[in-house]
Amino acid sequence: MGNVDANGADKAGARRHERSSEPAVAEALVRAARVQGVTDPRVLGALGSVSRAGFVPEQVRAEVRHDYAIPIGRAQTTSQPSLIALMIEALEIDAEDTVLEVGTGYGYEAALLARLAWRVYSIERIPELAEAARVNLQRAGISNVEVVTGDGTLGLPERSPFAGIVVAAAFLSVPDPLAAQLSPGGKLVMPVGNGGGDLVKVFDKKDGDLVEKRVLCGARFVPLLGVNGFEIPEGR
Repeated sequence: MGNVDANGADKAGARRHERSSEPAVAEALVRAARVQGVTDPRVLGALGSVSRAGFVPEQVRAEVRHDYAIPIGRAQTTSQPSLIALMIEALEIDAEDTVLEVGTGYGYEAALLARLAWRVYSIERIPELAEAARVNLQRAGISNVEVVTGDGTLGLPERSPFAGIVVAAAFLSVPDPLAAQLSPGGKLVMPVGNGGGDLVKVFDKKDGDLVEKRVLCGARFVPLLGVNGFEIPEGR
């Protein structure tokens, strides 16, 4: 009879614990979103059906039940789920819509969007994060998201127009290419600021112009880097 590998047993036990705790994690995150004012049952349903543990680095999976941002490497974070849900709800997307996400990270927000929209395109500037997101989305069985490595401030003109655009990083104003790629009547949700003390704003596209509709909330985001955003620091 062979010996049981202790490390393997520990890892298997940890995986069983993660699976058994998923309903409790989902319930906690949905409850937190409700507290922040999210009411759309489709958004809450998506939040409850996507395992956050599958979209963070393994070493921080114990933190997924908490409604706060989690570091994912390269000075990036995955935002708190209640904030993500609030921003997605503000898009008011339908099941037949095509949407654009700027700032894929580990793919969690894209996974939620995939439950609500027909097609999701997501742009990630950092190649390692883009590849991690692709792996995470494939592992979760999500096939209607395409992750593109590139400068999110340029958008994806070849895939536009988009019924909704959500930006997961802050800049002083909406980059012109993103405004141009939003469908008439579509909504764009983005933190406006210098990447620190920011205001998440909702914009409408009316008569060809982007019009600020309302301020959703205050928040702290990483800065939006790129040709039409903040300058990319050396080494990043």
